[in-house]
Amino acid sequence: MEDFRRIYLRLCKEGGVEPQEGVVAQLQESRSAQGSRLDLSGQSLSADTCSVLAKAFHKDIVFTEVSLSDCMLSEEGALCFYCSQGNNLRSSGAEVLGQLLAQNKTLRRLVLEWNALGVWDEAFSLFCSGLVSNCALTQLDLRNNQINHHGASVLALALKRNSTLEVLDLRWNNIGLLGGRSMLEALQNNKSIVQLEMAGNNIPSDTLKALEQATGHNSDRRSTLRESRSRTQVLSKEIQTLKEEKGRQVTSHSRTADTTGQSTSSQIGQLQEALNERKSAVNSLTAKLQMTEAALALSEQKNQNMGELLSRLKAEKEGQREQHSKERKKEHEVQSDGSFTFKCRSVPPIESSHSCCGQVLAEHPHLKQKTLHSISFCVDSSEQQEHVSSLEEKLRSVRSSLQEVQLHCSQQKQTISELQAKNSQQSIEMDGLRRRIEELQQELCCKDQEKVAEVSRVRVELQEQIGHLQAERTAQGALKEKISALERELKVLSSNHREALLDKESEMSSMLEKLRLKEAEIHRIREDEANRASYLQSAVLSYIHGSPLGHHSSLQK
Repeated sequence: MEDFRRIYLRLCKEGGVEPQEGVVAQLQESRSAQGSRLDLSGQSLSADTCSVLAKAFHKDIVFTEVSLSDCMLSEEGALCFYCSQGNNLRSSGAEVLGQLLAQNKTLRRLVLEWNALGVWDEAFSLFCSGLVSNCALTQLDLRNNQINHHGASVLALALKRNSTLEVLDLRWNNIGLLGGRSMLEALQNNKSIVQLEMAGNNIPSDTLKALEQATGHNSDRRSTLRESRSRTQVLSKEIQTLKEEKGRQVTSHSRTADTTGQSTSSQIGQLQEALNERKSAVNSLTAKLQMTEAALALSEQKNQNMGELLSRLKAEKEGQREQHSKERKKEHEVQSDGSFTFKCRSVPPIESSHSCCGQVLAEHPHLKQKTLHSISFCVDSSEQQEHVSSLEEKLRSVRSSLQEVQLHCSQQKQTISELQAKNSQQSIEMDGLRRRIEELQQELCCKDQEKVAEVSRVRVELQEQIGHLQAERTAQGALKEKISALERELKVLSSNHREALLDKESEMSSMLEKLRLKEAEIHRIREDEANRASYLQSAVLSYIHGSPLGHHSSLQK
């Protein structure tokens, strides 16, 4: 408030205008009241003050309502505010207001009561032209503006082309019967006016009733259209909501199916990788098994060779034993002959007994040959004994190697059995993985079928919703057809009413003519009766004056 007062005083100082005390006092009161309404009614504002206030209002963000009623504004001052009520606006003001309406896109309500806009027909025509171009004004108050039937016809032409004005107040003008007919004809084309005040315009009651019916039809049409628009908006919102919901459901189902498919494919991939790993492990185990079988075959071959060698050694040992037994038999035979006793096991070494043998051979020459034979036999037997011991050593080594080979064979067999057990376990696991893959594939097929079923169900629901909406649309179409039928009926009724009104007017004019003729005849008859009465009175008076009774009365006087 204080800022507005300062701006007003500063603009007055800059424009060289003396601030009005009433305006300053009202600004002070508004500041103390902390309100958003500025009441300047009855202040007799000058044009300069109006100009300064208009400039101040351009920068104001506080006041939401300004009252300028009965301020005795001139046309220049009133046009500074684009208003107003009770300020006697005339021709130039009407022209400027028409320009304002043609250019303004925000004004919704305009009150112009108690002015004189209808006095000048050309200025009021310009005002109506601006009203035609305006597409924002919804309420117009033209009470007490001296609008005649010509101004009403111009305003009716403007209303035919205007589609935004809803409330029009034309009370207390001089529109008359012709202006009422023009307004009624305009309402046949204008469907936006829902309230029209025409009281105090010398319009017949039947015309007023027809105007009320037309505005009532417009109001019903407006309410029906508003209801249909609201229903359409609600239905469109419901359709949009259903579409969004179904889209979200389809998206969620598709995402779920995609996620399930991805997880299933990843599981299948993992199982396939595990299966490949198991296959590679089985292949490696198979290779190891083959290598082990080959090693086992080699070991068996070696064992067989060792067995053959052992059998040969045994055969040689048996042969040596037989030969040794034969030699012992021969030795016993030699001992039985008594030549000398020679024990193979107690034979001294050749180097130590060389001298003794020489003496014996020298003493007994006949035993030389037998001795030589015995010595050679002992040497052979010692060599055979060494060979047997070496063979026994070889046999022991062969037996130990055979035992090792058998142990290795048993280990290889155990390894083979373990590998076979692992192979069987791997095959069982592979069968389980195959069954799991088949189950996952079946589950994926079921998910796909469920997805297809859900999508089909959603489509069916959408089709049902679309069917309901189409039914609603057909119902709206039926309502529109009903509205158009009512409009046609209204046009027919209005035309019939117009024809009846014209007939009534013609009858009224004929009755008025007859009444005028009757009044003239009555006036003539009255004049004739008056003349006759005057003639009779004069005759009676002349008779009375001419009779003896009249003469006697005159003498008495």
